[in-house]
Amino acid sequence: MKTNNSSVAYALLRVAMGVNMLGHGLARIPKLDAFSDNMVTNFQKSWLPSLSIKIFGLALPFAEFLIGLLLIIGLFTYRTSVAGAILIILLLFGSSTIENWEAMGIQMIYALFFYQLITKINNNSYAADHLFKNKIRQNESNRI
Repeated sequence: MKTNNSSVAYALLRVAMGVNMLGHGLARIPKLDAFSDNMVTNFQKSWLPSLSIKIFGLALPFAEFLIGLLLIIGLFTYRTSVAGAILIILLLFGSSTIENWEAMGIQMIYALFFYQLITKINNNSYAADHLFKNKIRQNESNRI
C-alpha cells in the first residue's frame, strides 16, 4: 500500500467524523428516554406528529453510534457515509420545520464532510474495507 497525503487526510477525516458521530450516540444512549422526550418538547411548534419525533429520537442515538463506529473502523465506508449523509438530510428537514436555522448551518457543515467522504472514497486506503478487499481478492485468486 502506497502512503500518500490524500490517503492520510482521508483516514483522519473519516476517523474524526466517526468520533463525532460515535460521541453523539454515546452521550445520548444512556439517557435515551430523556433525549427523546426533549426532542418532542423542542418540536412542539413543528407540524410533524409527536409520535414520529419520539420514534426518531429513540432511533437517532443508535444510528449515530453505529455510523460513528463503522467510520472509525473504516468498514462499509461508502455505505456508512451515504447513511450518514441521509441522516443529516433528515436532521436538516426536521430543523427546518421548527425554523432552527442555526442548527441547519451546522448540519450543512456535516453534509459537506460526508460529501468529501463519499466523493473521495478512492483515498480510503487505511480502513478495514481495504483489508477485506485484499483478502477477498486473495481468496478469489487462490480458487483459480
